[in-house]
Amino acid sequence: MATEEAHRTTGARGAWSGADHPRYKWVALTNTTLGILLATVNSSIVLISLPGIFTGIRLDPLQPANVSYLLWMLMGYMLVTAVLVVALGRLGDMWGRVRIYNAGFLIFTLTSVILSLDPFHGAGGALWLIGWRIAQALGGAMLMANSAAILTDAFPARQRGMALGVNMVAGIAGSFLGLVLGGALVTWNWRSVFWVNVPIGLLGTVWAYKSLHETGVRTPGRMDWWGNLTFAVGLTALLAGITYGIQPYGGHTMGWTNPWVLAGLTGGVAVLGVFCLVEAKAAEPMFPLRLFRDAAFAGGNAAALLGAVARGGLQFMLIIWLQGIWLPLHGYDYADTPLWAGIYMLPLTVGFLAAGPLAGHLSDKYGARLFAAAGFAVMAVSFAGLLALPTDFDYRLFALLIFLNGLGGGLFAAPNTSIIMSSVPAEARGAASGMRATFQNAGMVLSMGVFFSLMVAGLSGSLPETLTSGLTAQGVPAGAAHTVARLPPVGVLFAAFLGYNPIQHLLGAPLLDRLPAAHAAHLTGREFFPHLISPPFHDGLVVVFSLAIAMSLAAAAASLIRGRTRQEPPAADRRPGPVPEDRPRADFRPHHP
Repeated sequence: MATEEAHRTTGARGAWSGADHPRYKWVALTNTTLGILLATVNSSIVLISLPGIFTGIRLDPLQPANVSYLLWMLMGYMLVTAVLVVALGRLGDMWGRVRIYNAGFLIFTLTSVILSLDPFHGAGGALWLIGWRIAQALGGAMLMANSAAILTDAFPARQRGMALGVNMVAGIAGSFLGLVLGGALVTWNWRSVFWVNVPIGLLGTVWAYKSLHETGVRTPGRMDWWGNLTFAVGLTALLAGITYGIQPYGGHTMGWTNPWVLAGLTGGVAVLGVFCLVEAKAAEPMFPLRLFRDAAFAGGNAAALLGAVARGGLQFMLIIWLQGIWLPLHGYDYADTPLWAGIYMLPLTVGFLAAGPLAGHLSDKYGARLFAAAGFAVMAVSFAGLLALPTDFDYRLFALLIFLNGLGGGLFAAPNTSIIMSSVPAEARGAASGMRATFQNAGMVLSMGVFFSLMVAGLSGSLPETLTSGLTAQGVPAGAAHTVARLPPVGVLFAAFLGYNPIQHLLGAPLLDRLPAAHAAHLTGREFFPHLISPPFHDGLVVVFSLAIAMSLAAAAASLIRGRTRQEPPAADRRPGPVPEDRPRADFRPHHP
């Protein structure tokens, strides 16, 4: 019986070359980790490379007419992945998680080639990149939606936390490694930020198609088209409204009074409400709301969302802090700050890499909730430490605090994922994996709207007066100084974020040429803007990091919520043998491509 069952499982490949091989789970871990790393690196590699990319396509992203291109280059990839991962996780449950995952690797690689071949300049070049980045996000969403489910299928419960830890920490660390990689590559050629994906993507695609096999439960069913449509429209409208809310409108520093923004926010919430009604009545919903009846699943996803918002806000604020203030004060040219910001943030990544796999391994032995909650508590402590730093800090203390933040992130990543994935039945793992990824990606998009808005609100009170007095003291005519000071603070933040010299960009060459040479040199030097912006920037940081502390503590509390205990099938190793009575026989059906 065992031999016959093993043959049905592995088919023509034989018992030692398929999913029943004792080493298969490590193959699955290595390949899915590579896929997740590739997908998440690309969410930040473009972020840090934007100055070089816009220079390459000959477009000034800070011109009012071009800000929309900048916003979609920043957020389009994350927005699309947030919208699609649930549907793609459900497709994985229906058609096979490995099949959808493999297709994602292929799409991601092909779109990387197309992105690098952008033939246009100006607005046409920006639209080419935005459009194909959206297509690339489809491939990235396929990878994100199914990797955790593939690992949950492949690993027994006693090793699942370790496996998910390696996978999730690679994903989170990828968003920071992309900053260094993008900063280094864009100084050579802006197209290289897309070329770098091609050899890795080809290797991963061929390897995935040759080595990964279906081991989980497939749930035949129909696609929930109304659920998909209302979810996509509602979430897109909501996140797009939040993204455009940071853009100035009608003389206001932000766009929260823009009718289109208000329509996106209210309409998005309304359509998501309709989506919940559709899902509650659907026979085969894409977003199984019944899963939220398990308190552990609901708490784990709430913690993932709060953690993603706090972590995303940290990434944006640290980049602005380093590129706009600290690095220029320490002798770095503005053009070089994107690369060095990535390098100086490496302790954050090291903290993730150090804690993630270890936390996953220990949580397998001692339970996931305590480690997840401890991770968020450590993040809250690190935010409090960053809040106490002066804007011109001692780097050793800064490095210690961001390492501590990364350590906290690594502590919660795998246990949080393990809590979510272990609280659902096997046939819903693809959907659950997509839902988890949706909350994480939506949190990253939310973080930009939330934290940029808070920072702009903090700057709006003191920055105009500070700019006016600082500029007039250097000989800038009062009228010109008032005009510059009335410009929306988001322009100053984006300039610092992109590695431009903010004062040079705000004043422009004609005005600077009329000033005495010494004054013009001082205004555009490395020290004037950092000293000018430091006090109002710190006021904004107080608001931003205070909210991050509150979110981290709330996420810690959510992580401690207990749900229903789910018995794990004892045969998760997938070795050849008879089917246990408590295990669905669908797990052992052979996969025929």
